[in-house]
Amino acid sequence: MKHNGTICSFSPSFRHPCSWVFLTLCKGANVAVAVVDPSSTEITTLIQHPVLWACAAGVFAVVILQSVIYFRAIRKAAPAAGLTPAQVTSSVRSGAVAAIGPSLAVALIAVSLLPLFGTPAVLTRVGLVGSAAFDVAAAGISAGTQHAQLGGPTYTQKIFALAFAAMTIGGLAWMLSALILTPILSKGDATLRKVNPAVMAIVPTAALLGAFFTLAFTEVVKSPAHLVTMIVSAAAMGVCILLAHKLRRPWLREWGLGIAIIVALAAAFFMTAA
Repeated sequence: MKHNGTICSFSPSFRHPCSWVFLTLCKGANVAVAVVDPSSTEITTLIQHPVLWACAAGVFAVVILQSVIYFRAIRKAAPAAGLTPAQVTSSVRSGAVAAIGPSLAVALIAVSLLPLFGTPAVLTRVGLVGSAAFDVAAAGISAGTQHAQLGGPTYTQKIFALAFAAMTIGGLAWMLSALILTPILSKGDATLRKVNPAVMAIVPTAALLGAFFTLAFTEVVKSPAHLVTMIVSAAAMGVCILLAHKLRRPWLREWGLGIAIIVALAAAFFMTAA
């Protein structure tokens, strides 16, 4: 078949009901048609496809736009909440430092998943959602339904498509639940504030303490190294807060979490090396 002077060929598997065609714009007016074979174990052309790159770029563009909107909203709402520009800047800086630890963990996992899912899929799923454990579990379960194994000889283009769909649908469920439940919880929050304003000052703090306690408890029971790492990181954070108060150095409080993460990583390294 000819299209704009370019000869496009189709493989016999094109008529298979599981086959699909990706159209990619090339130089000038030429169009290259790439046919994907679901039974092929050569997944590189699929996981690095320009269409997936375009989708990943679109997702990141939306995230950047949302970040700009949120920052503007924060600065507009700060005076009403009694926050000075310096306090807003300090809070944003503290949040950025607090994101270092989780970001490092996600980045390490993302690098290990690149051969399986490709850069676009890893960027959009693990890089943005951050739930690497869920995504890997969802991909493994979906592959298991076809009696296949991720990265094994049975890992075909069809299995990749199923795994990617499972990860995406799981993420969509979380987004929909947040979209539906947020207005409902907001109404409950307003009702509780009318009944007893002090309750809503205690509930968020208790929820955070419970969440962090659960996360810490699930880790410390794994091995003595996990327990020592948690104790060392807590001690480092406590020292930073104490020094910030004694020496009147607010930056120590802001950078305390980052320092505690580095100290904890060093402690974990020496514990495992020993």
